[in-house]
Amino acid sequence: MSEEPAQPELAEQLHRINHRLRRRWGSQLAPHGMSPHYYRALAAIAHSPHAEDGGVSGLKLRDIAERLRIAPRSATEVIDRLEERGLVQRVPHSKDRRATLVVITDEGRKLHEELRAERQRSSEEFFAVLDDADRRELSRLLGKLIEAHSRPS
Repeated sequence: MSEEPAQPELAEQLHRINHRLRRRWGSQLAPHGMSPHYYRALAAIAHSPHAEDGGVSGLKLRDIAERLRIAPRSATEVIDRLEERGLVQRVPHSKDRRATLVVITDEGRKLHEELRAERQRSSEEFFAVLDDADRRELSRLLGKLIEAHSRPS
């Protein structure tokens, strides 16, 4: 009598896939002098809402820290490094003289777009072993898990 092989633990499979994706992403960012952490900060600033009053759009350091789920002190260090590279700059807030906004520079926007396109290409390459139907099903199942176990605010 033959036994069926044990089904791999789903959490372990997801962990392994996540680890492989993160390593690939880290390898792609390294030649640009970036890490996933720096990229996330740059992306958050690049996607900051447009100022309603026609002023500069950007984020306060506190907002960046919240979006990245890191301490404000750590956000300051990340922004310092991005600013040293000319990817972001600090500017006065148009409505609150005490506040400073972090805005993306033209160079930062160019790098963000380049890296975002590179990440898309890499993702397509990684998931190319699945046909369209498999990718849709995987996306549906992962979406279901994400919705059921949403992150607390």
